Amino acid sequence: MFIRMVMKRFSVALALLLTVSATAQDKALAPTPPMGWNSWDAYGPTVNEAQFRANMVVLAAQLKEFGWEYVVIDEGWYLQNPENMSMPQALHYTVNLRGQYEPAPNRFPSSATGSGFKPLSDAVHDDGLRFGIHMLRGIPKKTVFANPYIGATKYRASMAADTTDTCSWNPDNFGVKANLAGQAWYDALMKQYASWGVDFLKVDCIAHPYKSAEIRMIRKAIERSGRPIVLSLSPGPTPIEHAGEVQKNAQMWRISSDVWDHWDKDPDATWSQGVKDQFSILAKWADQAKPGSWPDADMLPLGQLRPNPGEGKPRNSRLTEDEQRTMITLWAIARAPLFVGGNLTEMDDALKSLLTNQAVIEMDHDSTASEMNTEDGPLVTWTSRSIRGDKQYLAIFNVSDAPVHVAKTFAEYGYIDKAQYKVRDLWQRQELGLLNSFQVDLPAHGSAVYSLHD
Repeated sequence: MFIRMVMKRFSVALALLLTVSATAQDKALAPTPPMGWNSWDAYGPTVNEAQFRANMVVLAAQLKEFGWEYVVIDEGWYLQNPENMSMPQALHYTVNLRGQYEPAPNRFPSSATGSGFKPLSDAVHDDGLRFGIHMLRGIPKKTVFANPYIGATKYRASMAADTTDTCSWNPDNFGVKANLAGQAWYDALMKQYASWGVDFLKVDCIAHPYKSAEIRMIRKAIERSGRPIVLSLSPGPTPIEHAGEVQKNAQMWRISSDVWDHWDKDPDATWSQGVKDQFSILAKWADQAKPGSWPDADMLPLGQLRPNPGEGKPRNSRLTEDEQRTMITLWAIARAPLFVGGNLTEMDDALKSLLTNQAVIEMDHDSTASEMNTEDGPLVTWTSRSIRGDKQYLAIFNVSDAPVHVAKTFAEYGYIDKAQYKVRDLWQRQELGLLNSFQVDLPAHGSAVYSLHD
């Protein structure tokens, strides 16, 4: 009787300990909106190890101190000839004997020893950064046809694969069934990534259409891997009715289609989103942003989108300087993750200034109660407040195609607590003194953002 009582108490204590450990792990994952660099906007599927390392060096030397910490290899790292993605029948894949993708050794030579991305992630970690990769949900078609056993289990690849389910825009994989074989596949995959030292995993073709079962299986597999890995679901638009589920299973999830370097929606690209469209989308999701759970408005296509961008021809970002500042201001006051997509090896002073404004980054990381307050003709206003409660933030956006003069008192805004504040212009890095009103000229698609102190 005594032994049973002791064992029962031990079991309860162990359960509590595991619950606390899981909670602690969740809190350790993305307590603030993640920030970093992703290879897609500048390199598309063609990035190689030398290019990745060159961008990593710049991020570590010039941006890390401001909170930029993730470096992510996007789609197609297992392709030996990614330049042929428009001809799927000509693609050459790198797959190990277990049926799992491996980095293409002709593009990532440090993987040629059979250690996958481990040497590269070690270099990332040595620089004080965190390493991320992209994966397409599912199981490689080649693996299903070869039909190996999944790890040390009794299941074969064909038992995990849903051959009726494929990604509409990528031919590489079949979907995964919500059965024991499917879970075994994702368990083996996450153990592989954990052994490589992966810190961030962007899973594609899973949020739209929404794949509830696969999201849950991937989350469970990450937990079983023993390594804390930030899970980012892509692409959007994630259905908002699944907000509770994605918050439970992922740290980031896309809320829109891909965002590229244009202000308005491109009528010739139904999958591409303009910056202007993100105001209403971010407003819809704003109350879902909280530690460990971040609605993702997509990457920042800023700077030089070259040598081989994921969309269009090599170019400097088509967004004007005002539009680029507006984009970062909107993402930051809405508390969205910040992942720059431009080629950091060609970063100029203007881009560096945008990415190293500590006050704007602090607004992204250390604020709460973010909301879009008013739409007044060409003007959109957005507010949030610091977590410590010592200041408020006010962003004013001109979404029209013509300049606008703004002249309003705080009382006219209606939602400001006091008649006057000590005001700081965050982009100008300038104290404006004790004010009861604003006088500012905003260019077309321009913005201004202020912190308001008692």
